[in-house]
Amino acid sequence: MHEEIRKLFDLSGKVALITGGARHLGLDAASVLAAAGCRVALTSREITAAEKTADRLAQTYGTETLPIALDHTDAAHVEEAVSLTISRFGRIDVLVNNAGGGTPGSGTPTLAERDPEDIRELIELNLTGVLYCSRAVGRVMAEQGSGKIISIASIAGLVGRDRRVYEPSRMAPSQVDYAAAKAGVIGMTRDLAGWLSPHGICVNAISPGGFARNLPEQFVADYSDRTPLGRMGRYGVDLKGAVLFLASPASDYVTGHNLVVDGGFSWWK
Repeated sequence: MHEEIRKLFDLSGKVALITGGARHLGLDAASVLAAAGCRVALTSREITAAEKTADRLAQTYGTETLPIALDHTDAAHVEEAVSLTISRFGRIDVLVNNAGGGTPGSGTPTLAERDPEDIRELIELNLTGVLYCSRAVGRVMAEQGSGKIISIASIAGLVGRDRRVYEPSRMAPSQVDYAAAKAGVIGMTRDLAGWLSPHGICVNAISPGGFARNLPEQFVADYSDRTPLGRMGRYGVDLKGAVLFLASPASDYVTGHNLVVDGGFSWWK
């Protein structure tokens, strides 16, 4: 590899904090950043999950890691996690806001039937927690005069869902409040970029499409048929390049952007 390319993507000595970094897309983010040279702090609600993944990353990539138990919907808990990272590594160069999901009330089929408490919890999980983490780490990065914040949004924040694709597999569809929260992450990204840009901080989002994991074969086939590339996303592969690009010097003139990684699903009609 030519030195010019290496410099564009080299993160040697940098510090990355990945929320929800113990599994799935969070693990993909933590893995590629560790491979690029980052020291990695990663969080999970369960410390044992964070410890297991941290050990795996340290052994695989020879990097220093820090496992942290974190409920990112608790602002005080977020501040503690950031303090732990600073105490260990002295700085934070990259924040990946990955923690989230569709868990609260996910089996409920329609917004009309959802419990208001499930709606509140889901929005806290996917939007409020991202705000708390960006707030705490943004302060640190502003003092440093540099940093990269990457938030994992979703194409659910960009397009309305065709619920008919879920019916043959008897799957509960994505929730309206989940779409609202992810759209909020995209809007937050743009305004946060405007606020933090004078401090040398780039703020961007990634909106993944569907990634295949323990899904009914019929759903995978139907979803793939609605995607120009003819397949769903692959864990361990398809998100890593986007994360590395937005975390590295290669994207130093990119901010306020939402990078869609969906095989073309969101624009194909």
